[in-house]
Amino acid sequence: MLDTLVLLAQEGGKAKPDQSPFGSAFLFFPLIIIALYFIIVILPGKRRQEKELQSMITGMKKNDEVLTIAGIYGTVVTVSETKDEVVVKVDDGTRLRMTKGSIARNISAEEAAKAAKEQPKDQKEQKA
Repeated sequence: MLDTLVLLAQEGGKAKPDQSPFGSAFLFFPLIIIALYFIIVILPGKRRQEKELQSMITGMKKNDEVLTIAGIYGTVVTVSETKDEVVVKVDDGTRLRMTKGSIARNISAEEAAKAAKEQPKDQKEQKA
């Protein structure tokens, strides 16, 4: 493949009579595969993650246990509706004011979702 590219560069893009006219078209095939992979696999995953993060931020409420992007665990004290701001209680006398985007995980919501997911399994086992 590299040889074809070198030949095309030396010949000025002219194909030799014994070469296939589609020889240079096969150079673009790997690029097309990579572009399709990016469009089909990576972009939808990123969009899904962004939607989940946005819903987590909008669903944050008082007394939720959270983890910040700096690795600090705390409890939400207040969530501002007008500003992009949240106050997190880290220790008894320590409160941090930060942007909503600095919250990496809502641990309380994750635990509630996990419990809700496990609850139907427990009900099925009790009926059986």
